[in-house]
Amino acid sequence: VNTLVNEMGVGAKEQALGISQVNEAVNDLDRVTQQNAALVEESADAAQAMSQNTGVLGRTLAVFRLR
Repeated sequence: VNTLVNEMGVGAKEQALGISQVNEAVNDLDRVTQQNAALVEESADAAQAMSQNTGVLGRTLAVFRLR
């Protein structure tokens, strides 16, 4: 009986370690997902700014068109 109880204790410790590692991996994935979301927002803002600058540049260059 003692052997079985000891083996159960070892198994429980191994499970706890495995769960801890899975939890750590999930936290890492969550962190990376949040970073990616922030980068997507920054990219969208940059794309919008570039689009606006393209319009300004087009109107500026229109002044210099030769007929």
